[in-house]
Amino acid sequence: MPRWDPEAKERLRAAALELFTEHGYENATVTQITERAGLTRRTFSRYFADKRDVLFAGSEQLPDAMADAVRHADPSLPPFQALLAALVAAGDLFAGLVSQAAQRRAVIASSPELQERERTKLAAVTEAVVEALRERGATESSAKMLAQVGTAVFQTAFERWSDQPADTDFATQVQEAAAELAAHLTP
Repeated sequence: MPRWDPEAKERLRAAALELFTEHGYENATVTQITERAGLTRRTFSRYFADKRDVLFAGSEQLPDAMADAVRHADPSLPPFQALLAALVAAGDLFAGLVSQAAQRRAVIASSPELQERERTKLAAVTEAVVEALRERGATESSAKMLAQVGTAVFQTAFERWSDQPADTDFATQVQEAAAELAAHLTP
């Protein structure tokens, strides 16, 4: 067996999702995950701190990526349009994850512990976006409101996209969710 397997992380992630789906998050163990993946606990520990981390590894990059996308949006765009452009740009971050996104969402929905972690992740994204919108000239109050609405648009678009990845791309889902929101706000 080679000392380094370039596909180990993805094998562990796939094995974990399978086990979480089959037996529930709480009932699956790291040992079961590593056995299913044909790898060792030591290999697991190289990539993930614990079994929860399998579902959230890499998410710590999302707040900075979203904030950077807001900062780099066309300077002539008003804050909310810059935020929507940032959401569209962030879609590239998820391209490789779409095949497991719906399954991951189902596992998270089944566990209060994982739901809390997901909310924490989204709160970090929202706070980072608030700061980026403030840097673009939005007031504190407006930046908070827009970031929260943007996070809701993001969640809606991501859910729809991961449920039907072959039907449309993430950017289209963002645009459709934003248009739907606007339609509900129009008297």
